Amino acid sequence: MNDRLRHFHDRLGSLAYGGDYNPEQWGPDVHAEDTELMRKAGVNLATVGIFSWAKAEPAPGTYEFDWLDTHLDRLAGAGVRVCLATMTASPPAWLARLHPETLPVLEDGTRLYPGSRQHWCPSSPVFRDRATRLVEQLAARYADHPALALWHIGNEYGCHISRHCHCEVSTAAFRNWLRERYGTVDALNDAWCTDFWAQRYGDFEEIHTPRSAPSFRNPAQQLDYRRFSSDELLACYLAEKQVLDRLTPTVPVTTNFVPVARTLDLFRWAPHLDVISYDSYPDPHDPDSAHGTAFAYDVMRGLKDGQPWLLMEQAPSAVNWRPRNGRKPDGRMRLDSWQAIAHGADSVLFFQWRQSRGGAEKFHSAMVPHGGPDTRIFREVSALGAELAEHPGLFGSLPERADAALLLDWPSWWALELDAHPSCDVTLLDTALAHHRPLYDASVACDIVPADGELGPYRLLIVPNLYSVSAATAARIADWVRAGGTLVMSYFSGITDEHDRVHLGGYPAPFREVLGLRVEEFDPLPEGTTLPLGPDGGTASIWSEDIVLEGAEPVFSLGDGRPAVTRHPYGDGTAWYLATRPDPATLRTLMDRIRSEASVEPTEPGLPEGVQVRTRIAADGRRLRIRLDRRDGSVTVSDG
Repeated sequence: MNDRLRHFHDRLGSLAYGGDYNPEQWGPDVHAEDTELMRKAGVNLATVGIFSWAKAEPAPGTYEFDWLDTHLDRLAGAGVRVCLATMTASPPAWLARLHPETLPVLEDGTRLYPGSRQHWCPSSPVFRDRATRLVEQLAARYADHPALALWHIGNEYGCHISRHCHCEVSTAAFRNWLRERYGTVDALNDAWCTDFWAQRYGDFEEIHTPRSAPSFRNPAQQLDYRRFSSDELLACYLAEKQVLDRLTPTVPVTTNFVPVARTLDLFRWAPHLDVISYDSYPDPHDPDSAHGTAFAYDVMRGLKDGQPWLLMEQAPSAVNWRPRNGRKPDGRMRLDSWQAIAHGADSVLFFQWRQSRGGAEKFHSAMVPHGGPDTRIFREVSALGAELAEHPGLFGSLPERADAALLLDWPSWWALELDAHPSCDVTLLDTALAHHRPLYDASVACDIVPADGELGPYRLLIVPNLYSVSAATAARIADWVRAGGTLVMSYFSGITDEHDRVHLGGYPAPFREVLGLRVEEFDPLPEGTTLPLGPDGGTASIWSEDIVLEGAEPVFSLGDGRPAVTRHPYGDGTAWYLATRPDPATLRTLMDRIRSEASVEPTEPGLPEGVQVRTRIAADGRRLRIRLDRRDGSVTVSDG
């Protein structure tokens, strides 16, 4: 544990519990009640100031922090530590009035205005300058405050329109980004294949962001623009982090990621966060939401190679932003919270502490609802706080490393879902969840790894739709299989390089040898149709293809005899290939066989369906086993 994380651990001492606290929305009488109710609920961490820029800087260069001093002193006196936000998620109205060039622009030229949140252009030097000035003031004032446990930069980067901007400032920044990436316009032309459709450029100044166009836009341009957009948001984060590193070098820094999405290349961001933070909002009325949440938590754990992470936001009950916002049933909030801890979280935090009286999120549930403390929600919140305090050994304990891993690569994800492809039904998250689900249902732990990650510790590697891959990465995967690993690769993988140029030599050219086959033609299925999949009466959906076997053996075939699932011994390992999407029951049977052959076993053998077990290793070496039973909502924590 580095010095920054030690600061956080020393300030907290146990699992962090609490949530977003917005005292500026309330008066002194409510503040006094908040302090007492936080004590009753077991709150030890509050995130303060997420959307406070307009209050902290009501006019350019005029800073008012007396109100914040009062609240931080009050929280510290009550034993509540603070995750202090840099307040830069949404700028004040005066910034847009004085500098309209800071406002974001859509690809069709529409400019967006204040009145919501995140109304800023990531490339704007004015925005970055004003943001870092504010951070300077905050860091200098609160560096030694006893409440400060953690810095929270921005909020949910890339959640709204701030993930992309097409204004002239962004266009100039994109051109500079391309100059740094390619060096010469000729190198860019080669990477983007601009001889197609007479798109060849003679100068970087001729290039725009991929704005509205008559037909399909250059796919390599779109892919690079996504890389650029993620990098520009990261640059905003790093500009603030640089100030904090200089003024508060021992205080850890984080920002909260939103439910796993295409927007940011999180593996590229992760090295710059001292601890990963995540906002989780599963739909309590979706029967598959627990699995989707487990997958997201595995991603968060994988971003820093198994380091514990923070659940920065969840809802105590209903949210406000779905078309229909039902409450969480009794016990669901507790079960969801323990699921996060089981998958490596060192905190259970909510949005928010007290339910807002007005604004767009007034119907989003909170730890203290509109009805006050004599409510079901507050009673459940208080009970959970007391329960978490009974398990101090979990704080800082390390999630046990899995034997299985799933490879996730954001640039490949971006490239996979561009237009002008064989089928719009091939989407990365859907495929990844389908391949992760059999492990989840069998209570088999699974780590999420990047394309350039260390594969040596794993026995089983699942590679869903790795459409875009460099020759070097493909060679590393093949070497890992040759050394004894078991690979499961799905269709439409190994098709293009990192510039979205097709690997020539027959699909999937960089994996032909390890898979022992060649794909002659793709044959995606019409929407909603299935094909018979033998030998056990299963069905196949979404995709099929014509395969020429080059050493692989067919394990499952389509009704017309075409190979659908193949197995190929390669060196000391084995490579499996799925040329279609088997139905869930068939995929479960197949994955059970594959993982058994690879000696990948459940955390606890013999568990019934609906029960998952995960293990964390405490500082004293104890194995802490968390058992989640979704059949009756029970949770058991024990040594094991």
